[in-house]
Amino acid sequence: MMAMNDSVNILNSAYLAVEYIDSFLPDNPLQQPFKNAWNYMLDNYTKFQIATWGSLIVHEVSYFLLCVPGFVFQFIPYMQKYKIQQDKPETWEKQWKCFKTLLFNHFFIQLPLICGTYYFTEYFNIPYEWEEMPRWYVLVAQCFGCAVIEDAWHYFLHRLLHHKRIYKYIHKVHHEFVSPFGMQAEYAHPLETLILGTGFFIGIVVFCNHVILLWAWVICRLMETIDVHSGYDVPLNPLHLVPFYAGARFHDFHHMNFIGNYASTFTWWDRIFGTDSQFIAYKEKEKKQQLIMKKKAN
Repeated sequence: MMAMNDSVNILNSAYLAVEYIDSFLPDNPLQQPFKNAWNYMLDNYTKFQIATWGSLIVHEVSYFLLCVPGFVFQFIPYMQKYKIQQDKPETWEKQWKCFKTLLFNHFFIQLPLICGTYYFTEYFNIPYEWEEMPRWYVLVAQCFGCAVIEDAWHYFLHRLLHHKRIYKYIHKVHHEFVSPFGMQAEYAHPLETLILGTGFFIGIVVFCNHVILLWAWVICRLMETIDVHSGYDVPLNPLHLVPFYAGARFHDFHHMNFIGNYASTFTWWDRIFGTDSQFIAYKEKEKKQQLIMKKKAN
């Protein structure tokens, strides 16, 4: 009990510290336009329309916009040095196949789930009003909490989907692409979409105190999963600033090796259970090869 009280006191102190620092920051010039747009939305659309069609638009626009950089990279020779599996370029055939499966999953699997968003917000009495919207730092902390929860769910269920008795029936679809690309992030068997997608909603149930968190968490989750499936390890990637972030190389190895690196966002579960051992050995081998090449060059 004392340990729990200490943890609560630490969190409260951290919250007050961030709130104090925030009071010195200049006003966000985008806040008023965003407020006006938000209130316009509330005045002109029903909660059902906002929760359903708003969520669909946020998902679709975010998904395909975030896929654009990786898609464009394949046409830029300079970016090829950042491609992880350089011997396996993207093909139009694979990308078209991926796109068609995505449309099916998005509109026949995910859309019916999105239609339940309104009833979820009503059941838990989640507000839509601007005045109830959490501050930016609360939203960031909530998204991080959602990511921690989803990552744990993803690790254990993803690892289960790799079991030899069920792998070929469900998860094998996602592994059709040994060298992943961004758009492939949600290319999966419908059952996998439901099984692994459940982890997305657990954090929402725990943390959601405003409908904005639903959309913020959608964007954060898509940003992460498209990045790790991008096939490119680009320097100065801001996501690498997130503590224990796995990144593209970590997940790319999972597609190349099929074994290990089961977590979605962070590295700690694979480190705890030793399922990153082959990845660590692979990196060490790469380092040795690079050293040998440098010695030969000199």
